[in-house]
Amino acid sequence: MSWIVWALLSAFFAAATALLAKVGVQGIDSNLATAVRTSVIFVFTWGIALALEKHHGLAGIGRRSWVFLILSGACTGLSWLCYFRALQLGPASSVAPIDKLSVVLVVAGAWVFLGEPLSTGKLAGASLITAGAIVLALAS
Repeated sequence: MSWIVWALLSAFFAAATALLAKVGVQGIDSNLATAVRTSVIFVFTWGIALALEKHHGLAGIGRRSWVFLILSGACTGLSWLCYFRALQLGPASSVAPIDKLSVVLVVAGAWVFLGEPLSTGKLAGASLITAGAIVLALAS
């Protein structure tokens, strides 16, 4: 499958995550909800890695990759903690669009830190995402 199919599947599952999490976080601490979710992800992903025998590649991961994967994991955890708290406090239909401003931040970060080109189309798209997120978040 192409990266577009995988990205669309990611968007579908991200939407399902928001809707299911909104219901699941009701009446419990958002940090505890995040811990439960993270535990499920841990078991699920390691189960896949073990079933496909990908765990043998651990020894081949270089120091640089370890550092960046650990930092990425820490950022993921912080993102999830913030996301679940936001879902607990606000409507999912407003929280999710604000969360997706991460797309705009990735475009900017990829340009600044990774040297990816920043075309007129990407600038226009990022501007539309920003405007759309604001409109969705503020719409009643």
